[in-house]
Amino acid sequence: MSVPATSSNPPADAPFFRSRWVEVPDSVVGVADRGLPKGFRAAGVAAGIKPSGGTDVALLVCDAPDAVSAARFTRSGTAAPPVLVTKDESRLDALRAVVITSGNANAGTGRDGFTTARQVRAAAAAASGVAEDRVAVCATGVIGVPLPMDVVPQGVAAAGEALAEDGDADFRRGIETTDLFPKTATLTVALEGGEVTLHAVCKGAGMIQPSFATMLCFVTTDAKLSAETADLLLGVCVKRSFDRISVDGQLSTSDTAVLIASGASGVAVEPGTPDEQRFGLALDALLRQLALFITADGEGARRVGRVTVRGADGPACERVARQVANSPLVKTALYGGDPNWGRIVQAVGAVLPGPALNPVGVRIAGIEVCRDGQEVVFDRPALEALVRGVEVEYDITLGAASAGQDFANETEVYFSDLGHEYVTLNAEYTT
Repeated sequence: MSVPATSSNPPADAPFFRSRWVEVPDSVVGVADRGLPKGFRAAGVAAGIKPSGGTDVALLVCDAPDAVSAARFTRSGTAAPPVLVTKDESRLDALRAVVITSGNANAGTGRDGFTTARQVRAAAAAASGVAEDRVAVCATGVIGVPLPMDVVPQGVAAAGEALAEDGDADFRRGIETTDLFPKTATLTVALEGGEVTLHAVCKGAGMIQPSFATMLCFVTTDAKLSAETADLLLGVCVKRSFDRISVDGQLSTSDTAVLIASGASGVAVEPGTPDEQRFGLALDALLRQLALFITADGEGARRVGRVTVRGADGPACERVARQVANSPLVKTALYGGDPNWGRIVQAVGAVLPGPALNPVGVRIAGIEVCRDGQEVVFDRPALEALVRGVEVEYDITLGAASAGQDFANETEVYFSDLGHEYVTLNAEYTT
């Protein structure tokens, strides 16, 4: 059901599911580019945080008093105050509102940053009419600059006044920073009890590293979930999506993913049922495609690569996949459409024990180029044509290609290339 990929900056009429690496389940019976589920309102306003004057305060509210939720956060040892305030002081299983400031991450701001984060959360609680401990607060943008509290509270109040059932487009604009194109979709999912709506919007283009990316993602649904089911499904799907991507190997201070279920459809997703599987597969496909959009948007990226590593040692497969995905040499070769497999073997060797001669195998775009650490004869012109596509596969085996070799463990990471535009954008980011 998936379709061939388009460029990393797709036309407005491109279908949402467009990567050949995302399998769309039969339970997904409708896809739209916007539309909140029942029980939700959203808004985005310009408060004056961004020098450009763009939309920079966003508010999402669930009107269902018994809404349930789940959340995941960055693993950074220098996490931003909004992350820590939400994680430690909000009810992560019962969130009803999320407030986001963009253009300023409120990170690296010390004790004052915690005070600011709590003030923003309090303003959002007042604007949305929910208790403070049911509000998540997020921020994204430049690090080390105090959030301008002379404009933010008024912006949050204005967002509260602008809340609307069709406010998702303004909300999406309010969370973006360097994003080149929207990353959002609304799915209609067919369950045994009836149809439910599943919506997600995310942002992210740079400072992306598996563990778990640099992004904000907000998922809403009118399905009726238990808090335990919401937590299970979000956790599994984040591990298969945002935890599998890399743009530049840099871990953010501000990663946050939130799932809120209003239950307004009246359709329950019970644990251990076929409906849980159907809903989970739909959520998985949605988040995997969004994760690939983040990778494709990688601040000047031309192409997206997928590295799959198989071998007997699971941890070694994981280390190798991440090393290859984050290798500047591999990434620049991807940018240039150059099938230089030597760069891949070099990256593999950086995380294997040595000095040693390990039998490594490499396939690029399905063509075998290296077996047991040695080049094999292959059609170079055909391979050069394939690696100029917008999605390129790298398959690596750790161990000899002899009969009986154990390739029982497998891991994958998606990554963007690295080119001139990335350097230019990040060299000028704060100016």
